[in-house]
Amino acid sequence: MHQQKKTREVEGIRIVPYETMYAQAFRRLNEEWITAYFEIVEADRRVLNEPEKNILGVGGHILVAVHDGEAVGVCALIPHDAQTYELAKMAVSPSVQGKGVGWLLGQAAIEKTRACGMARMFLESNTSLASAIRLYRKLGFQETLDEKPHYQRCNISMEMDLSQTS
Repeated sequence: MHQQKKTREVEGIRIVPYETMYAQAFRRLNEEWITAYFEIVEADRRVLNEPEKNILGVGGHILVAVHDGEAVGVCALIPHDAQTYELAKMAVSPSVQGKGVGWLLGQAAIEKTRACGMARMFLESNTSLASAIRLYRKLGFQETLDEKPHYQRCNISMEMDLSQTS
């Protein structure tokens, strides 16, 4: 039990479920990284402006990394079928990048996916985001060749089979 607490709280960072008070942080953190590398598209706006409707309302989840009462990282789990979540809208504040926040969010997302009885997770990204790709591989995601990404800015799809692990 002690090990689980350690993975959920490092250096004062806690992973908590989304609440409406985190809506602005969810949008701001995602807009920061998207505009730093790409352009925000209509699909982004729809999800970022109404996460309760477009993520939670369709059976998904949002996890928030909190440090000293401030949201410093976020990610979403969006259902695609009865056994699959997409790991999406993962963003970490530049002020805490490199401190393990992405790892904590990723681990919490995997735990939540398992707790919901899902057998598979996938994500879409861009290979120009080298540190993100390294993190996804470290978490256990593997590149898939059979799926073409849904977002124009993405050039890599990765997945994790949770049906074989505990």
